[in-house]
Parts: sequence; structure tokens; C-alpha cells
Amino acid sequence: FKEDSGTVNAPLNRHPTDRKRMAVCRPGEGREAITHWQVIDSHDGYSHITCRLETGRTHQIRVHMASIGRPLLGDVVYGNKKPYPGLVGQCLHAAKLTFTHPTTGEQMTVEAPLPEWFTAVLKKLNLE
Repeated sequence: FKEDSGTVNAPLNRHPTDRKRMAVCRPGEGREAITHWQVIDSHDGYSHITCRLETGRTHQIRVHMASIGRPLLGDVVYGNKKPYPGLVGQCLHAAKLTFTHPTTGEQMTVEAPLPEWFTAVLKKLNLE
């Protein structure tokens, strides 16, 4: 890959032929979605990437990363249709979430360390 960081500013809407999936669409045809990303490490065709959403929801990471040719490991819907051996689910982890409490209006942040299974996958791929 040539790029090691960037911004995907592409709206999302339902996939035109598979209503269970989302897809990047033309401006004005879907919900605004902006994802900033940066490669932490790369090895043997895999990349460890950090993402920050400016708009939208975490699901857009899966759609945006696949749209630029960097699908999530284990994402059989938007990425490689063949599951990665021994992996159940996608390699996607929300390390830090910030949101506004709906009742109090207080801004709150929740942080979670990388789970051991995820760290083991990174070690196996030589990305840690």
C-alpha cells in the first residue's frame, strides 16, 4: 500500500442489491460518514490501523476500510469472504469512546485495553 494515513469522506446507505449491507454511495444519497485512519504497522499484506470517526457509527469503519482496499481481518461481509483460521469475528476494537449523556448532557469517555485475543492475533501477524 502506498498510503499510510488518510480520510474517507464518503456517505453510506443501504447496498443497492443486498439490503442487509451498507455501501459507500454518491454525495446526497446517504448519511454523512467521515473516517480518519492511520497505519500503525504493516507486515505481509496486513495492516494494524487506528481509526477516528468524525461522524457516523463504528459500522462505517468496516465499510470505509473495505472501500479503500483495507478490509478488517475477519470481516467476511465486507472483507475477505474466507475466514481467517481460528478467528471468530472481526479484528475491530473500540479503545476509546466519547459520547454525550442523553439526560445530563455531560461528555463521557470510556476506555478499554486491547483484549488478549486481539494482541495474540497481532503477534501472529507480526504487527505488534
